[in-house]
Amino acid sequence: MNGALLLLFHLLTALAKLIRPGGYRELLAENLLLKQQLIIHSRSRQRSPNLSTQERTLLGFLSLFLKPRRIARAAIILQPSTLLRFHTALVKRKYRQLYSPGGGRKPGPAGPSQTVINAIVEMKQRNPRYGCPRIAQQINLAFGLSLDKDSVRRVLAAHYKPYPGSGGPSWLTTLGHTKDSLWSIDLFRAESITLRSHWIMVVMDQYTRRIIGFSVHACAADGPAVCRMFNEATCGQDWPSRVSTDNDPLFQYRQWKANLRVLEIEEIKSVPYTPTSHPFVERLIGSVRRELLDQTLFWTETDLENKLRAYMQYYNKYRCHSSRGGTTPVESADVKAADIAHYHWEKHCRGLFQLPTAA
Repeated sequence: MNGALLLLFHLLTALAKLIRPGGYRELLAENLLLKQQLIIHSRSRQRSPNLSTQERTLLGFLSLFLKPRRIARAAIILQPSTLLRFHTALVKRKYRQLYSPGGGRKPGPAGPSQTVINAIVEMKQRNPRYGCPRIAQQINLAFGLSLDKDSVRRVLAAHYKPYPGSGGPSWLTTLGHTKDSLWSIDLFRAESITLRSHWIMVVMDQYTRRIIGFSVHACAADGPAVCRMFNEATCGQDWPSRVSTDNDPLFQYRQWKANLRVLEIEEIKSVPYTPTSHPFVERLIGSVRRELLDQTLFWTETDLENKLRAYMQYYNKYRCHSSRGGTTPVESADVKAADIAHYHWEKHCRGLFQLPTAA
């Protein structure tokens, strides 16, 4: 059926071309053409209206009966604002052609080299949840460059095309987590694959942004449980002089306060109902959720502990931080900048993150 209609349309087009334009046929076609243009122009749109396939076919068929001189006069209906915009665009193009060097090309810096572009695009492909500031800081940390987020944004806009379904981890990464979860098992709250709630305590250094440790508790938390989690998270570390906590009821137990008195640690409370008064650890919890817990599944308490331990190593040693000028919380003396022409990708957290390193 479609083939027959297409054949009929081609036949009518051929006949229209054979009939010489002029006379009453040209007058009738021009009137129909103008009437259809007025119908299209009367649509309430801020921009130029979109033409359907039927409208394009009708306008093209009627134009076959007009002389070329009449087509140029009846082709377009303009508004005064459209004409003014055309004139402004022509004026800008004129002066760009007159005063721009290099045959009209826009002047500006040369931009990053092709090797840097390839590294930026590949990092975005391997880490699709990274934004432009994170990619710029990670590239600068790995190769000793001085890129900014605007350069990365322009490179990604021109060269990066996301893969379909690239919003989460690959099946290989997910299966790797599931395989390990079957037997080798790991205080905001997280839900396991069996929907069992686990309390997680995270302790970080306020100055260096370093994660001191994680601790997990799979049952309902109380005063003794909070004390045990704090001791486990800070095991092997020197005790600080002060700690800052929020006004959670879990930090009001007498066992918790007695534990701090025994350790000779002063407790500083944040402003009630104001998360911005405790910003760094709140941001850390959000990063753990977005980058790890929302991307992986865990089965048991031990499984979650293992995954958090791997993320802590990645966070402290390899992940760049905006608050530290693009450096890591733990700067290693033996880590050197990689050559932009010779490097390889190193996986972290069982393939969740891939960062360039010296080859």
